[in-house]
Amino acid sequence: MDEITGVEQALRRAAPHLLVDVVADALRKHCGALRVELRLADYALRSLQLVERVPQTTPPVLVHDSPQGRAFGAQEPYVTRGADAVSVHLPVTVRGDRMGVLTAALPPGSDLVPLLPELRQVCEALGHEILVAERDTDLYDLARRATRLTLAAEMQWQLLPGRSCVRPEFALGAHLEPAYAIFGDNYDWSASADHLTLTVTNGMGEGIEAALLTNLALNALRNARRAGLGLADQAALADQAVYAQYRGEAFVSVLLLRFDLATGEVEAVDAGSPRLWRLRDRSVEPVSFEAQLPLGMFEDTAYETQRLAVRPGDRLLFGSDGVYDAASPDGESYGDRALARALTATKLLPPSQVPGAVLRELAAHHGDAPLEDDALVVCLDWYGRQDGHGSGSPEPADA
Repeated sequence: MDEITGVEQALRRAAPHLLVDVVADALRKHCGALRVELRLADYALRSLQLVERVPQTTPPVLVHDSPQGRAFGAQEPYVTRGADAVSVHLPVTVRGDRMGVLTAALPPGSDLVPLLPELRQVCEALGHEILVAERDTDLYDLARRATRLTLAAEMQWQLLPGRSCVRPEFALGAHLEPAYAIFGDNYDWSASADHLTLTVTNGMGEGIEAALLTNLALNALRNARRAGLGLADQAALADQAVYAQYRGEAFVSVLLLRFDLATGEVEAVDAGSPRLWRLRDRSVEPVSFEAQLPLGMFEDTAYETQRLAVRPGDRLLFGSDGVYDAASPDGESYGDRALARALTATKLLPPSQVPGAVLRELAAHHGDAPLEDDALVVCLDWYGRQDGHGSGSPEPADA
């Protein structure tokens, strides 16, 4: 335990670009590690890229066909044994957000039983320090890139809170495609002691213009939320900000929800195209709200909240119009039916893996041609409070 405390302290003192070196030195001293490497998941969640001084010098490994990918997907240590070393692959994850995999090659015959808990603690400490270090270095961000991001995609990814989040009351996962050329779709979440606020956004247009529009709307929503405004007023303030800039020539579709963590009651403002489906007791159905005007379409639009309730065991899937409107080579839209099948087929996966699985199926439906629009999927599993609360009240007729 003293060794782990020493590693944590050394990580906090280290220069931002030397975190992997600190861990490697500590593991060489503590357990005779022969080699230590850190791989981070790329933006598309298809490969694990080595963190190294010159990015992309070493070939990546695939998430779905590698020992490192096994650890990343299962979120459990995975061990491979060779003649010269025993390699332990461990997930690096912070508050449910899957970042990558740390691999430690140990001498043959190493006793892994006492080492694994300590190595997992090291991974957790490393993940937290990477989040802090990213303020001061591009090293880790560059390692995530399998190819260059467009400028619009650069702007959009910088807005995101993460790709997954886990709390006792819920678990969230989200993904965007095309990951390296996304422009208008986005999502945001914020959890406090009592509430989870979730936003699914679709800015009109293409390229940097769509990214600028979404950036304005999302930051206006954050500004209103952080000022303590209610959900309807958050939408109204963002509506005013977008209209003031674009005078109705551009607008943003948004689905805005606020979950009460104690009761499972949800307030919602549906201002546009993002849609919601619910998996409950093996049954998938769309959840419809009364549609209201997108943000920025007209001056001084008034918004009203609607209500529904979630129950422990519910899974919610949010999708942008780039998902359900995506057409096959024969012109058939992906639509509600295919989304219902995908939601049922992925029911055993954790929320962090569901968006990627749905988007892979969408890509197969769409064929070889690139997606014509952004595609965004967010998955939320609701657990509720474990003290007997969180069961939710009966749902209103319109939910």
